[in-house]
Amino acid sequence: MSEQAWPDPDGVSRATEAFRAAFDAAPEQVWASPGRVNLVGEHTDYNGGLALPIALPHRTFAAIAPRSDRTVRLVSGLDDGHRWEGTLDDIRPGGVSDWVAYCAGPAWALREDGVELSGFDLALASCVPTGAGLSSSAAVECAVALALTSLAGESTDDDAARARLAALCVRAENEVAGAPTGGMDQATSLRAKAGHALLLDCRDDSVEHVALDLEAAGLALLVVDTRVHHSLADGQYGRRRTTCETAAARLGVTQLGDLDSIDTENGRQTALARLDGEEARRARHVLTEIARVREVVDAARAQDWTRMGTAMDASHESLRVDYEVSCVELDVAVEAARAAGALGARMTGGGFGGSAIALVPLDLTEQVAGAVTAAARERGLREPAFHVAVPSASGERVA
Repeated sequence: MSEQAWPDPDGVSRATEAFRAAFDAAPEQVWASPGRVNLVGEHTDYNGGLALPIALPHRTFAAIAPRSDRTVRLVSGLDDGHRWEGTLDDIRPGGVSDWVAYCAGPAWALREDGVELSGFDLALASCVPTGAGLSSSAAVECAVALALTSLAGESTDDDAARARLAALCVRAENEVAGAPTGGMDQATSLRAKAGHALLLDCRDDSVEHVALDLEAAGLALLVVDTRVHHSLADGQYGRRRTTCETAAARLGVTQLGDLDSIDTENGRQTALARLDGEEARRARHVLTEIARVREVVDAARAQDWTRMGTAMDASHESLRVDYEVSCVELDVAVEAARAAGALGARMTGGGFGGSAIALVPLDLTEQVAGAVTAAARERGLREPAFHVAVPSASGERVA
């Protein structure tokens, strides 16, 4: 498989080398935080629903040192073209953009929350694929937030502290980077547990860890990066969020996820019948996707992998038809994976490109990857990249 994760020593070395090259000094600390892949529960986070992601072994590494002034200097990787210098006062909504907003945005959010920060020097290195729907932006935000919180002398250890940091990273992404995302990505990067999926209830941000040892069951979660990049700030994502908010208001609830509390399926369908057109389709996806999260959790606990695969298939169809966030590259990957022996497959992430996932018998992993590649070539699409996703740990200090 391609797109291998870096071992921590390799990531530390890369981030430290970038720091030394940029600032002619050694960093004081290095932190790492992962990307994520979502098993099921897409576009439910900002609707107050359930999601079931896992943290990837692929991480962003942040090498950092404090300064005695208010200057902030950033370097992304080893590329001399990705540098920025300013002050803490420059980091605010409308003050920075592009990659700087993701790297520096957490500093603004922490200061808004009352954390005293000095200036800092920061260098990043990452093996999380960008634009692949695997939360490369959240990995950056969370690694930086952890590093800055540590430099400020505040705790990063307990779950309450991690939940607070996740909320601040969401605020940074929404207000500084201008991407109207929910909180699933940051929660996963900061609160996941190795060997487990993270059952996240976005109504109250509570979490539960669901054991997921696919290898012991003779299975793998194959991630297919279509190499069609997407941006969450391009308007498509925001329009769907606005439609859901409008639909919720029409139904007299704060978020569409509130409808999940209706006791009966008939009651939920009666509520949906009050909507029509696009609003009805978007709301139907949200409610059925929340139900699929519960289905996959139950399947994981019962080790009923066929049932899990069936729910994954249904999720993709709902995202394709009702939420309309799939694309030809994702559909081709999903269909080819199923035909080659996957128990289930679906797009993952915000959509409009990015990645698909397939639940695959271990002995068929290469076969499924080959079939997906062949299908892409036959359709004249970009050749995809692959890796096997293993439920991994959340962000931590690595040096």
